[in-house]
Amino acid sequence: MRTLGALLLLVGIVGFFYCSSQMSGLAPIPEGTSLGDYIHTDAGRFELGRYLALVSALIGGLLSMFPKGR
Repeated sequence: MRTLGALLLLVGIVGFFYCSSQMSGLAPIPEGTSLGDYIHTDAGRFELGRYLALVSALIGGLLSMFPKGR
């Protein structure tokens, strides 16, 4: 589990920085856009990808610190 956690942590960190760098060149998401419409814009896809990468990194960090439970 520790190896899987380290892999998730690495993928999450790299994915977060990749999505952040891709978002810098895109137009911002218009105000009032609902979450369901985020995936229809490129900036929205990268922003959701950034959040997914962050969740992946957090789960990976927890699996690395606590590989066998409590």
